[in-house]
Amino acid sequence: MPEITAIVQHEAGLHARPLAQFVKTARKFDASIRVTNLTRNRGPAEGTSPLNLMLLAVSQGHEIRIEADGPEAEEALVALRTLINQDFEG
Repeated sequence: MPEITAIVQHEAGLHARPLAQFVKTARKFDASIRVTNLTRNRGPAEGTSPLNLMLLAVSQGHEIRIEADGPEAEEALVALRTLINQDFEG
């Protein structure tokens, strides 16, 4: 199963607008997305569920792992990495 790791640099972490952008991007793909907060050792959580992602408590500077499975897994990971690298301005 393909996966990436990333550091969330947004000042809000993975909350509010960044979380909404993440979910919106994840839902575009035919792939199952799972996110783990490696810094707090929480997860994995379903990447298209705002509530489950909030429970990961991802703050600025936390490292997360994103795993994807399905026909568009690789494309989903590229899009989510780009979103995080662009500080959720996608």
